[in-house]
Amino acid sequence: MPKMKSNSGARKTFRKTASGKFKRKNAFKSHILTSKSTKRKRKLRRATLVSKSEEKRVMIMMQ
Repeated sequence: MPKMKSNSGARKTFRKTASGKFKRKNAFKSHILTSKSTKRKRKLRRATLVSKSEEKRVMIMMQ
């Protein structure tokens, strides 16, 4: 049986941390930025972790 292919979109979106969790970029940072405050945009720059409920789905895509 052939090897499983990892989802190429997920491969570009998520990164695995040393502890085995997944890092992701925050949403709401691509367009219509003039109406958002500087503070809000600054906080969106930081990466965040994938939620516990979504972690299993991401793990399957990253195989």
